[in-house]
Formats: sequence, structure tokens, C-alpha cells
Amino acid sequence: MIYFDNAATTPIDVEVIEAMQLVMGKHYGNPSSIHSFGRKSRVLIEEARICIANLVKANPSEIYFTSTATEAISTAIFGAVRDLGARKIITSALEHHAVLHTLDAVNKLFPIEVIYAKMDTYAQIDCEHLEELLQESQQALVILMHANNETGSLNPIDKIAKLCKRYASYFLTDTVQTLGKYQIDFAEVMPDFATCSAHKFHGPKGSGFLYVSDSISIKALINGGGQEREMRSGTENTYGIVGMAKAMEVAYRDLDKNAAYISNLKSYFVHELKAAFPELIFNVGSDISGLYNIINVSVPNVYKNDMLVENLDINGIAVSGGSACSSGTVSVSHVLMALGCDTEIPAVRFSLSKFNTIAEVDEVMGVLKKILL
Repeated sequence: MIYFDNAATTPIDVEVIEAMQLVMGKHYGNPSSIHSFGRKSRVLIEEARICIANLVKANPSEIYFTSTATEAISTAIFGAVRDLGARKIITSALEHHAVLHTLDAVNKLFPIEVIYAKMDTYAQIDCEHLEELLQESQQALVILMHANNETGSLNPIDKIAKLCKRYASYFLTDTVQTLGKYQIDFAEVMPDFATCSAHKFHGPKGSGFLYVSDSISIKALINGGGQEREMRSGTENTYGIVGMAKAMEVAYRDLDKNAAYISNLKSYFVHELKAAFPELIFNVGSDISGLYNIINVSVPNVYKNDMLVENLDINGIAVSGGSACSSGTVSVSHVLMALGCDTEIPAVRFSLSKFNTIAEVDEVMGVLKKILL
């Protein structure tokens, strides 16, 4: 079995499993309890918060633990509109459905205007157009992902953040695909909000966080017992939080080594694909440019491309036809459609991790030749 779908989720690192097992077996107290069992769990959570804050160059007070990045995105968007008065939302058609569908929900409750900024030929945001839109807005909320989860195209979030500051607007960036892969300094970039999901960098599912700059204040989306300094009620997922901190610690400890290894793996794979299948279409941002672990190709009818993802699965190879966040449904990619790609032909996303090898790439190439030629 070969797993090339790491943009959807990643296998948990052994070091993370060991850290979580220790907590599961010994530290099961409710972090809100005042006895020693609860106090120990509380200490573990706060140690994890400090660890994560140090790695992303934030204050511990700016990190709020959530179940997922989707929850973090909803909290930020509702908070910016409800509590900060943002009524103009500037975003892109390439954003994750966690953003686009949340904007639909917010629009039913608040009189907001959603504006889609233009993209350039590299599927990056057109910063000149973004500045024009910001000049016409006051206290807008800009929502732009750092890296696209389907094509890997990267946005210059430092430049975007500076534009937002210049025009007194708020900036929410989805850093789900890049945390653990790039050194992101929140103190230098200065977004107002950023989101994270542990399972994208070999941590556990069901654990994420929302970064909220100390310079702003929003209210909770989920109410109840007042956990997470009254920002996110519900008993904390102690072992998930510890696992996320450990996964991030390991990711940043080995960041340069992993980035070089995976980049070389991607370059080799791209070279082999181009040599064997010259008619393949590399979708914007997924060739050598863009996020170093994602390759997204459209497979024209010159090849035997019917049921390609399913045929790869039958041969023991896991890939994706796009995003894996649509409840298992098969639908046309809104990202590829927005980029003007031919959505009548199948697209395949290969996404790599530190656990993949050259030998696996060679095996996948052999299977692709058997299926397509």
C-alpha cells in the first residue's frame, strides 16, 4: 500500500503516539477540576500552549485550542463580523469550503458583502487588485489561505498582512497546509487570525488551534463552561493537544531536512511524470513551484483516464481527486473551475510526506503506465 494523499491527512508520527499514550494512560483528569488529577492535565495543556506559541513566534495568550481548523475558521469569521464590525469580506474563489460555506452562513445573519479578489497567472492573489479593494473599504476582513490544499499555490501572506494593516483591515489566513512545513513567524507576519489542524503534520485528528492577535478581541462561537479563557467551551482534548504540540515540535525540529527531502522527491516525481506522459497538464501552482509536497495534474483523454483515482486505489495507491473535505462525495473541484482548468477531464492530486520514498514513486509510475498507456 502506498499513501500519496498527505494533503488530506498524514500518518501520526511515532513520537507523537508515544506522547499521547502517556497522557491517555496516566493523565486523565479533567483540566477544569481543582484536584491534583485535574491540575496535572491543566499543566500539560498550558505547556503545550507555550510550546506551540514559541514555535510560531506568538504569545501563549494568542493560542486557543479547537477541535479542527474548520471550527477555528468559523470562530474567526463570526467573531470578526459580529464583534469587530467587519461588513466587507475580501477573499478568493480558491478558499477552502470551511471559509466559503461559513461566509454563506454568516451572510444569512449579517448584512455582509463578499468580494472576490483577482488571481494572477500563478494562482496567487493579485496584490494590486487587493489594494484597490482595500482602498474602497473600511475595516474589511481579508480571508486568504497561505497555500491552496488542491494545487499547492502559495500566497505572500506577509505582503497581504502589511496591506491589511495599511488600510486598517483584518486578516485571517488559513495556514493549515503550511504550518509544520514552513517557518511562519506570526510576530513578523502579524495576521489577526490564523488557523491550524494537527493532522496535517503527523499529529492527531480532532485537534487544532486558532491564533488571535492580542491586539483584537472576539467572543466565543461555542458557549458553555468557559474553557479556553471563555473563547471555546467544552472539556479540553488533553491528549490531542499534547499530541499536536509534540507533532509541531518534531516538525520544526526536522523542518529543513524534511523540506529538502520532500522537495527532491517531488522534483523527481514531476520529472518522471513529464517524461512518461508528455500530455499531462500540471495545474497552476503544482509543478516545481508552489507547496513542495503537492502535485496536481489533469489527465487528458489521450490517455486511458477513466476512473483513474479508483483504479489507483485498486492497485494499492491512495491519491485524491481534489480536496478530501467533502464527506466522501465526488464533485467538480471549485478550485480548478475558478482557475479555468478543463474540469471535464479527471484531475489527480498526489501529496507527499517525509514517510514516502523514491521506490514508491517508481512503483506509482509503473502502475500509472499500466493504467494510462
